[in-house]
Amino acid sequence: MDKKIFNLEFRYKIWLETADGRNVFGDGKWELLKAIDEAGSLKGAIDKLGLSYRKTWDNLKKIEEVLGFPVLDATRGGAEGGKTELTPEGKLLVTAFAKIHSEADGLFGALTANVMKKLGEDIG
Repeated sequence: MDKKIFNLEFRYKIWLETADGRNVFGDGKWELLKAIDEAGSLKGAIDKLGLSYRKTWDNLKKIEEVLGFPVLDATRGGAEGGKTELTPEGKLLVTAFAKIHSEADGLFGALTANVMKKLGEDIG
C-alpha cells in the first residue's frame, strides 16, 4: 500500500520563523534562492518561477531584514547587463535548507510508509 488514503497524500512543510512566530523562510523562498543561484539573475529566476518582480523583491528584502544579513548581491545592468548572486550567507542558507529537506524527506517517507503498511494490515 502506498501513502495514499482515499486518494489523499501525507505532506509536510519546513520553514524558519522568529521566536515570536513570524515566518521568515520556507520552501517557496528556498526555491526562489535556488533559481536565482542557477539563473544568475533575479529576473531570470522570476521568469522561471512566474513571480511578480516587485512582490518578490519586497519579500527578499524582508528576509534580509529579519535575518540581519544580506542573502543577495545585486549588480545593476549596464553594458554587460545586471546580475544577482547569492551572498556566501545566502548560499549557506540554501545549502542548510537542502540538507534539512534531504534528511526530513527520507524520514517522512519512511514514517508514512510504515504507518500506511500498519493501516493496510489493520484494514485488511
